[in-house]
Amino acid sequence: MSLSQQLLRKKKVETLLEQSASKEGALKKSLSAFDLTMLGIGAIVGTGIFVLTGVAAAEHAGPALVLSFVLSALACVFAALCYAEFASTVPVSGSAYTYSYTAFGELVAWMIGWDLILEYGVAAAAVASGWSGYAQGLLTGFGIHLPTAITSAIDASKGTVIDLPAVVIIKVVVILLFLAVGIGYVKPENWSPFMPFGFSGVATGAATVFFAFIGFDAVSTAAEEVRNPQRDMPIGIIASLLICTVLYIAVSLTLTGIVPYEMLNVKNPVAFAMSYVHQDWVAGFISLGAIVGITTVLLVMMYGQARLFFAMSRDGLLPKVFSQVHEQTQVPRKSTLIVGILVAIFSGLLPLNKLAELTNIGTLFAFILVSIGVVVLRNTNPDLRRSFRVPLVPLVPILAVVFCGYLVYSLPLVTKLGFIGWLVVGFFVYFLYGRRHSHLHKEATKNR
Repeated sequence: MSLSQQLLRKKKVETLLEQSASKEGALKKSLSAFDLTMLGIGAIVGTGIFVLTGVAAAEHAGPALVLSFVLSALACVFAALCYAEFASTVPVSGSAYTYSYTAFGELVAWMIGWDLILEYGVAAAAVASGWSGYAQGLLTGFGIHLPTAITSAIDASKGTVIDLPAVVIIKVVVILLFLAVGIGYVKPENWSPFMPFGFSGVATGAATVFFAFIGFDAVSTAAEEVRNPQRDMPIGIIASLLICTVLYIAVSLTLTGIVPYEMLNVKNPVAFAMSYVHQDWVAGFISLGAIVGITTVLLVMMYGQARLFFAMSRDGLLPKVFSQVHEQTQVPRKSTLIVGILVAIFSGLLPLNKLAELTNIGTLFAFILVSIGVVVLRNTNPDLRRSFRVPLVPLVPILAVVFCGYLVYSLPLVTKLGFIGWLVVGFFVYFLYGRRHSHLHKEATKNR
């Protein structure tokens, strides 16, 4: 077998389905459509809406932040339809990694898996960092001020060592409380000028708040634990995305209507808006709610990361420890613990904005490949059972690629360079470890 054949060897869908159905090392099937929708909402609503809205409004979009959310939502809707088709066709752990293995072959699958390690791991660290901002705001309300050395990412000029509060976590959602109280304080004059930074600012804002939508794809990592994946996966993915989009549009309009956009560049913009109109008790509840709500996102991101490691390890591309399933709980416990430790380290050492940007570009890259993969699999495996089919193929996948590609273009150059560097590292890791330990490689060698 030539090197090119080795790199492009694909995993058959039938093999994946047999593997997931095997009792040996199998995950417990216990999730329903409602569970998946709640999982998606829990993953989506968090740091993006509670934290990044302020930065995006103050530095990029102004009151036109609502358009930034619409632009990001469109990119996600098109990509979500593609995810839904794959999830209903190949209901196996691994998300875009697994889909790429069937559509493009092993090297692309590895690279997208390496990319998803960046997405889920760095996203969880970013979420933990956002949790820290609200935790500090809540403590400040009680007159408790933590030392600078343990409340920010490393910054020698401020004497910072580690973001200790980001290592801790809790949960509950308070967006409806903010909307109910905040709507009475909206001043339409705060929406003028509506687009102070022009459309380029809206686009950059969209690339920034795109982080707020990350999470619906984590639903697809749960495919192997769903009782009826063909029906429930599309429902969970699309329903969670649509519900959160409506909430985000309402929050962005209310937030920029209460506070002049120039003042929103704070760590806790939603709570800050309530303090701005002297509703301190609401601000306190929002801070507490954000702390707990952001925790759900953190948990789901770590869940997705552990399931990704599980899938890659089961294929031999990562060490066996990541695919070991606990006999009683039927979950990859060791993998989950390792992910937790890594997330705690990164959340304490890296600044939030850099974490969010790296997460965004990694996710957008995954969305682009999944969208292309739908078209490829339609041509290479036209007879596969597809419980959900993306409408208007190839138009919808092309729109997903265009929208996601535009958001990638709108991200800072340093983020793009950092992402390319991460992929280069992954390329070397594959040739040093993954290619030699791949189960498909071992099977091919055995059959020579």
